[in-house]
Amino acid sequence: MKKIKTRFAPSPTGYLHIGGLRTALFNYLWAKQNKGQFILRIEDTDRQRLVEGAEDKLIQTLTELKLTPQGEIIRQSNRLKIYKKSADELIKHQQAYYCFCSTERLEKLRQAQQANKQVPKYDGQCRNLTDKEIKEKIAAGDKYVIRFKIPDNQIIKAEDLVYGQISVKSKDLDDFVIIKSDGFPTYHLANVVDDHAMEISHVIRGEEWLPSLPKHLLLYRALKYKIPAFVHLPLLLNPDKSKLSKRQGDVAVEDFIERGYLPEVLINYTALLGWNPGTEQEIFSLPELIKQFSLEKINKSGAVFDINKLNWFNSEYIRLIIKNGGDSLNNLINYAEKYLPNHSERAADVLRLFGTRINYLSELADLSVYLFKLPDYDKAMLVFKKSDLSKTQAGLNLALGALGKIEERAWQSNNIDQALQTITEQRHLSPGDVFWPIRVAVSGQEKSPSPAEILEFLGKTESLKRINQAIKKIS
Repeated sequence: MKKIKTRFAPSPTGYLHIGGLRTALFNYLWAKQNKGQFILRIEDTDRQRLVEGAEDKLIQTLTELKLTPQGEIIRQSNRLKIYKKSADELIKHQQAYYCFCSTERLEKLRQAQQANKQVPKYDGQCRNLTDKEIKEKIAAGDKYVIRFKIPDNQIIKAEDLVYGQISVKSKDLDDFVIIKSDGFPTYHLANVVDDHAMEISHVIRGEEWLPSLPKHLLLYRALKYKIPAFVHLPLLLNPDKSKLSKRQGDVAVEDFIERGYLPEVLINYTALLGWNPGTEQEIFSLPELIKQFSLEKINKSGAVFDINKLNWFNSEYIRLIIKNGGDSLNNLINYAEKYLPNHSERAADVLRLFGTRINYLSELADLSVYLFKLPDYDKAMLVFKKSDLSKTQAGLNLALGALGKIEERAWQSNNIDQALQTITEQRHLSPGDVFWPIRVAVSGQEKSPSPAEILEFLGKTESLKRINQAIKKIS
């Protein structure tokens, strides 16, 4: 059996789009499941759109997500001679040709075709230039591209493992560019040459490349290359079914990581965009995905990227990790520390307080502000809507006395809560007379974790200090 080899071939033109992550993940899963090889190839031939630092960031992101490629990282900009040699071969066998048409002429041609309601395509003006004409133009310094010569009167049949058979008439294709005027190859030539050289068995990529498949098949045949299996992944959509675009927010994987979405969550959720395991299971580890992934269960229909669903996944993971403890919790605490740079030593306690209330870890910073600095709240907040000033004053004073009797070593939420419950019951007060003003006194908030949890976090000294301040506010 031929070894399975897949590749992720991004362009370093910006951040990693969530669609790019899915492409990388599916290539990784298929290779790993078949004990094959997953390769990273940097397609950096579009020199106009390169973004400095994008390649390093991309590699860092894949590493954080544990999608580590094997072998040497290939950069297409280092392989220009190889592409030129392939193009020269095609010219030699009259399957490609030099085109000297100016940008202005091509634009006028496109406009005229559109005005006549024709599909814009190159008209083949340079197809039949003689060798003499070509040499003269090159000697004169005329700029040129190299175009592939589409064969006449053929039906190109392509097979895709998701979409099935596709048939295209050659008359509907135009003579596409394979070498640009700057000497760099287009995607069409470079990816075919490289996939052959790297012995890629399965080309797994986005659906946007499906219309290019007939062109690529023609190149494979012209270059006498063995054709790999093709797998085109369905489009990613917004909840309103519009195409998920790089121009819209919330699609950069780096941004998700920066905001505190866990790497394993991004992997888990992304795997379910266009792939269905056929069971009710939704939570998958990377090893489980490797075991269960299959090309047959990739959907044809577009996959909806829903930020609310991603938030659910992330919050669920955080809750499970806090509940189960162990090394995973230690890792989560370490991860949370970066969102509390001035109070990283309290990350575990902050996570314990707010872990069940957050969608992503960066929310910890805003939620925990009052723990470290009590905000200046309106004293009217201390009085619960079903209580009054005198009961509130009584509740705070009684709480101060009861809490003051708890020893430092016993300053735990269960003991604190019991002390507050006792005075509430013994003095025939309501929770609104005691628990409400204590909550406001120690947090300055109307909504928060329970008063006992906050008091435990603050410690006895700071807690009593804040309650005293509240008593003075309403005296």
